[in-house]
Amino acid sequence: MLVYLLHAPLAQNTMESFFTFLEKRVDDCSSLLCVGLDPHVSDLEYPTAESALRFCLNLVKQTAPYAAAFKPNAAFFEQFGAEGWMVLKTVIQAIREQSNRLGSMIPVILDAKRGDIASTAEAYAKSAFETLGAHSITLSPYLGKDSIDPFIGNPEKGVFLLCKTSNPGANDFQDLLVESAPGSTVNVQRSTPLYEHVARLAQTWNIRNNIGLVVGATQPEALTRVRAAAPDLWFLSPGVGAQGGDLGTALKAGLRKDGKGMLLPISRGISRAGSPSQAAAAFRDEILALQRSIQ
Repeated sequence: MLVYLLHAPLAQNTMESFFTFLEKRVDDCSSLLCVGLDPHVSDLEYPTAESALRFCLNLVKQTAPYAAAFKPNAAFFEQFGAEGWMVLKTVIQAIREQSNRLGSMIPVILDAKRGDIASTAEAYAKSAFETLGAHSITLSPYLGKDSIDPFIGNPEKGVFLLCKTSNPGANDFQDLLVESAPGSTVNVQRSTPLYEHVARLAQTWNIRNNIGLVVGATQPEALTRVRAAAPDLWFLSPGVGAQGGDLGTALKAGLRKDGKGMLLPISRGISRAGSPSQAAAAFRDEILALQRSIQ
């Protein structure tokens, strides 16, 4: 294990939280690699939930030693109906079993991009954390803080808020310039992009050390701005590989001063490799080498 990764300071307290668990895992496996579990029908032996299960279990088994986290995408399981939902639960259980085997908890980030309020949000939180057993979930923050409150009451469960996403259409809304709204808890200057305002709000909301941000690796300028706005937060940064994001550029723009603070999700670059285990190890090692050069 390389030792140049340092422990990041906790946000406002020293209690156990989602990100203290994540940082322990990062240290245990010397990795910032997040393995995506996206059972595309075109990648399966048969277009069935059972085939999706075999596909994901193989990936989990091969890549667990190199994964700082796993990120199953709910949509690829939901497409199989109720049976797919049971497959997702089984896959999360398999990750827990690999964690026990390795003696190190591998967090599961449910990529579901939920966004609702009140009892609906509470039901989504119960589904993700209690029924499925995920440790974290991706959320849309655009209904306001009360829409994420049901997900962050337990410090040991985390969220990643959509901030600056990696898709081409992200600019349609996320780059709009904003000013402070009446009642806002964060003052913004004129000509502040909406995504930067989201980052500043998230930084203030992170009182339990369990809020992170989704900031695409395809957006290096945005990564730099968001890191300045939210110096303490963890980023989930998709877009390396199939979407064209450059790994070195993204790490240079988004890493915290302690060399942590980013998870790099890789899905097809691992699942479609001849040996997912070797591909995961190679990505892990490339990330480590770039971290060291940046440090």
